[in-house]
Amino acid sequence: MGGILSLKLLPFVAGCAFAGVSYPKIPTDLSTPFQQRLAVYGPDAVSVGWNTFQQLEQSCVHYGLSENNLNTKACSSLSSTYDPSRTWSNVAVLTGLTPATTYYYKIESTNSTIGHFLSPRTPGDKTAFNMDVIIDLGVYGKDGFTSKSTKKDTIPVVEPELNHTTIGRLAQTVDDYELIIHPGDFAYADDWYLKFANLLDGKEAYESIVEQFYDQLAPIAGRKLYMASPGNHEADCSEIPYLNNLCPKGQNNFTEFMHRYEKTMPQSFVSSSSNPTAQTLARKARSLSKPPFWYSFEYGMAHVVMIDTETDFPKAPSGKDGSAKLNGGPFGTENQQLEFLEADLASVDRTVTPWVVVAGHRPWYSTGKSSNICGPCQEAFEGLFYQYGVDLGVFGHVHNSQRFAPVVNGTADSNGMHNPKAPMYIVAGGPGNVEGLSDVGSKPAYTEFAYADDYSYSTLRFLDEQHLQVDFVKSSTGEILDSSTLYKEHATDFVKQ
Repeated sequence: MGGILSLKLLPFVAGCAFAGVSYPKIPTDLSTPFQQRLAVYGPDAVSVGWNTFQQLEQSCVHYGLSENNLNTKACSSLSSTYDPSRTWSNVAVLTGLTPATTYYYKIESTNSTIGHFLSPRTPGDKTAFNMDVIIDLGVYGKDGFTSKSTKKDTIPVVEPELNHTTIGRLAQTVDDYELIIHPGDFAYADDWYLKFANLLDGKEAYESIVEQFYDQLAPIAGRKLYMASPGNHEADCSEIPYLNNLCPKGQNNFTEFMHRYEKTMPQSFVSSSSNPTAQTLARKARSLSKPPFWYSFEYGMAHVVMIDTETDFPKAPSGKDGSAKLNGGPFGTENQQLEFLEADLASVDRTVTPWVVVAGHRPWYSTGKSSNICGPCQEAFEGLFYQYGVDLGVFGHVHNSQRFAPVVNGTADSNGMHNPKAPMYIVAGGPGNVEGLSDVGSKPAYTEFAYADDYSYSTLRFLDEQHLQVDFVKSSTGEILDSSTLYKEHATDFVKQ
């Protein structure tokens, strides 16, 4: 979320030293990989993204089934930057992977190490698995926020002196989840102006925060499949419209977000169904998908759709006619995102992937003040969610954790958590950022859980074809703050209500 400059700046001025920005040190070997990030790229493919301090003629990754036998190589000529970034984004796609298998990989450089990951589960694999939800996560340390927790991190190693809570918890529980979705708000670099010392260094402050954040996230995103889509903090160099004149052109209109994720997020998958209509609809959805803004992927029992709540629908908040006045997009043709979503949801064969999860940034169900609610989002998307039987809607933007009973048009489903027709909705915006947590405030009647006392995130546990457990976790301790189980019969192969 954003803030009004005069209100948010003053508390920080008193406590800030007048010092320059803190860029990470540039290595002697400019081909050294930083900011590694993995993503599902297809049913048997994983993209590996990373940044370097020089442009690469060839971006290559060696991979294989053991550390001592990296016998396959994937390369691309993709190595891009934008002004004023200090780094180039590189990507290679690893293909032909055996499902649900540990692979080892090494980015080609004179100064890189061997990492590993679990390859994607085949669509239709009914093995139970967990997926973490992280939204609204900002940089730690003096340019962002630091928790009071003193608990040291475990492997994968993150910087313990920063006292990470959410990233630290993800490190400590690395064996408990297989992938992460992060629908919006990374780093909070556009909040550079909240630190008084940054006011003379706008573009440098923005870039230094971006570099710090992705260095901090790399031990997780370079180990686990990490799926991204945009939020309002990716829309511009600053959420304050009149400060955007201080920003380089290259930082406007989701530039940094696209620079990092455009070539690593997938187009929607071809259908795993034997139904010809489903196959046709999935091909249509694939042709209309626009990663990293809107796309879908399948993983085991789950069909996951990532949507863009910022642009590309009528009155989209960060769009040309939006309330945020950030003048973003469009990134597709008129109605492309909504046509994509309808074709994609209609194509889902519940005998293959019974669970349908749609994740976006801005919610239309939330506790607290009315400005937390995205009315244009609800008008654009909620009807499609209900019509095609979305099981779970995942959102953030409001900086706390919330869970609602299944609900449609503001009315709770009479079936509750036992085979409802309406989607269940959660807000998972509490992992922590420089703006702090949002008060819970007023609660709609269908509110089941709301928490804003400390940093937190959510874990989705796909138990079987009928049971989906949703947990909220306190980042500092790992305590389960709330746990619920949604039961769905999934008796209909293709849902249309």
